[in-house]
Amino acid sequence: MSIKFFVSTGEVSGDLHLSYLVKNILQEDNTVKFYGVAGKYCKNEGVKIIQDINELSIMGFVEAFKKYKFLKEKARDYVDFIKKEQITKVILVDYGGFNLRFLELLKKEAPNVIVYYYIPPKLWIWGEKRIKKLRLANHIIVIFPWEVEFYKKHGIEAIYFGNPFSEKYTLMKRTGNSILLLPGSRKQEVEAIFPIMLEVVKKMSDKNFILKLSNKNHLEWINKEISEYKNLKVEIIKSLKENVINSEIAIATSGTVTLELALMGIPTVVVYKTGWINGMIAKYILKLGYISLPNLTLDKEVFPELLQNECNAINIIKKIHEMLGNKEEVEENIEKVRKTLSGKEIIKSYSKYILKGNK
Repeated sequence: MSIKFFVSTGEVSGDLHLSYLVKNILQEDNTVKFYGVAGKYCKNEGVKIIQDINELSIMGFVEAFKKYKFLKEKARDYVDFIKKEQITKVILVDYGGFNLRFLELLKKEAPNVIVYYYIPPKLWIWGEKRIKKLRLANHIIVIFPWEVEFYKKHGIEAIYFGNPFSEKYTLMKRTGNSILLLPGSRKQEVEAIFPIMLEVVKKMSDKNFILKLSNKNHLEWINKEISEYKNLKVEIIKSLKENVINSEIAIATSGTVTLELALMGIPTVVVYKTGWINGMIAKYILKLGYISLPNLTLDKEVFPELLQNECNAINIIKKIHEMLGNKEEVEENIEKVRKTLSGKEIIKSYSKYILKGNK
C-alpha cells in the first residue's frame, strides 16, 4: 500500500521548496501519493492540488484578519479530507499564520497522523510564545543553521542538513550592467514598492533597468504608465538566472528572493514597505534586527535594508552607489553566506528523512 502525504504551504517560496522534496521523494519511491495546498511548482511534480495557493495570498496582519474565517473553514476542510483519504503523513511548509492553527486542529482530531514541519515559521522573529503549538509536530526540519540552537534552547531537536537553495543556485558570471527590479510576488507588495522603484528609474535615466515579474497578470497591479520609461524593460520569464546574467545589482522586496540573489552573487538593496497599521503592529511585535535572509545568516549587513520610511528613491540610489563602490567586501560577504548554508546532498537528505521517519 502506497504512502499518502498531505502537504500545506501558502506562498510561492514554500511551494518551490516543497516541490524539491516531492520530486526527490518520488525518486526514492514512485508509489507515494501527494495531495494538498500548494501551487504550480508542486503541481508540476505530481501533487494533486485541492487548494491553489493563489487563492490564499496574504500579506500583513490586517489582511490576515480579514481572511480569518475563510482560513478557519479551510483548516476544517483539510482535516476532513485527511481523515476521509486515510492519509498518514503531513508536510507543513512555512506559512505559520495558517499552518500552526491547522496543526493544532489536526493533532486534536487525528493525533496519529505524523506531521513534519519543514521550514517552520520564524519564531525567533515573531515571538517564541507560539512554540507551544509548534511542539505538536512530530518532526521539525529547518534550513538555517542558527535555528538548530534556537530550538535546542527550547528542548526541541531540529533536523538540519543545509539550505536547499545552496544546491540550486550557483555563482553567476554576469555580463550586463542593468539594475534588476524585483517588487515581489504579491499584490500588496507590488503596489507598495513599485512606485518607489519607478522613481529610481526616473532619477537614474542613464541606467538600464529590468523589471522582473513572475506573472503577466502582475502588470494589472502597476497603476502607472510605464511605457514612457525608455530605460525600463519588463520581463515575464520563469528563470531568475536569466535576469541576473544581465544585471550588476538588484533592488528587491524582502523575501526568499534576496537569498537566491546572494547565492547567485548579485549585490542587492533590500526594500520593504507596508501599510501604516501593519507597520505599527510590526514595530511592537517583531523583534527585528535584520529581516533579509543573507543578513540573518551572517548576523551582519550583507545587503543594506531600507524599511518603511527609509524606503525611498533617494536612499535606494545612495545604497546602489555605495555597494557598487565597495564590490570586494560585498563579494566576500556573499561567499560567506554560501559557505555557511552549504551541505552534502541536502535536498536528498531531507527527502529521505521525511520518507522514512515514523516517530
